[in-house]
Amino acid sequence: MMSARSTTRRRRSITVTTALTGLLVLSACADRGGASAAGGEFPSETITFMTPTSAGGATDLTARTLATEMEEDLGVSIVVENRPGGAGSVGMEHLAAQTADGYTIAVLPVEVSLLGHQDYEIDPADYDFLGQANSQPGTIAVPADSPFRTLEDLVHAAQEEPGSVAVSNAGPGSIWELGATELGNAAGVEFKNVPFDGGAPAVTAAVGGQVDAVVAGIGETAPAHEDGRLRVLAVFTEDRAPALPDVPTASEQGHDVVIGSWATVAAPAGLDPEVAGTLEKSLEKAVSSEAYVSFIEKGGNIPLHRSASETEEFVNAESSRFAELVGAGS
Repeated sequence: MMSARSTTRRRRSITVTTALTGLLVLSACADRGGASAAGGEFPSETITFMTPTSAGGATDLTARTLATEMEEDLGVSIVVENRPGGAGSVGMEHLAAQTADGYTIAVLPVEVSLLGHQDYEIDPADYDFLGQANSQPGTIAVPADSPFRTLEDLVHAAQEEPGSVAVSNAGPGSIWELGATELGNAAGVEFKNVPFDGGAPAVTAAVGGQVDAVVAGIGETAPAHEDGRLRVLAVFTEDRAPALPDVPTASEQGHDVVIGSWATVAAPAGLDPEVAGTLEKSLEKAVSSEAYVSFIEKGGNIPLHRSASETEEFVNAESSRFAELVGAGS
């Protein structure tokens, strides 16, 4: 028979063991998603790679090409998800609301620095940027059978009848709407802006003759220019674009407009540093891969990588620049 003293000792032992077990469980829960757990386990499940644009556009294709490269590097499936709308604001708001565990990332275009100055609830501080992936010059193009042979032809038509020249873009608040506005300001004319949910449908509208012109990235207009569906009238760069060396810049034609897009990869703010580091390194490998560089250059864009910290600094600088542009144009 067990003595009263032995029984008391046993109960104390059980209590201490239970308490220690509870502390270990709490400690494990606290570490979940943290440095130690992330370092050994991330990634261990499917990653969602979101793009705030329609399928088929430059941003979407960038996401899909990066996803393929990162999937191979990380050893898990990466599923691309399109959430277009509001010049990208729908997808950006969705990303900001997700759990910061590394399993939801996205390609965020230039609008992440622009929309906050146009009454959208978008703030670069809501994201952890993992790196920049490319740079994309802006262009203005017309349907192949358009009577407008030069940029000056298009401008002259807008001068003759203000608001008569319909120009499609990637949506209200998008960089390409701003590009059309900037061109109008530089030329002293007013275009009729026709918004679409992304660059791909805006270009399709121009190819189909639904609008007189489209302002979009060179990656979306150059292929259609090369196969004869569109005619690019100008590029919005300081020097001629290597992808379209025969197309003059807007500045060459008397209208000082230099504007373009870019793509970053980001996650919701608050990533564990080790998770962020894993994703940043994988992105860097993907951006420098032969497949990605070939894809970017073939589309007329510029493969360009910046580190996470450099990208954050760049995005904030662009936000300050756009605040001035939007204020000047309002």
